[in-house]
Amino acid sequence: MAEAWLSAEEIAAHLGITKDTVYDWIADKAMPAHRVGRLWKFQASEIDEWVRSGGAAQAPADKPEERDA
Repeated sequence: MAEAWLSAEEIAAHLGITKDTVYDWIADKAMPAHRVGRLWKFQASEIDEWVRSGGAAQAPADKPEERDA
């Protein structure tokens, strides 16, 4: 049976992160995602493999703030 496609909201819940972080990781081209029309879709198996291989650790969720020198 074919694996179900998950929405950004569903994959965020699966990973325990915010939807904003999902979109940040997509923009950084780190997270495997598939564009379907205007929507992003995900397969849990691809995301789980990406996390196991360290992809989530390499994806910057937040940009560091610049500090005065």
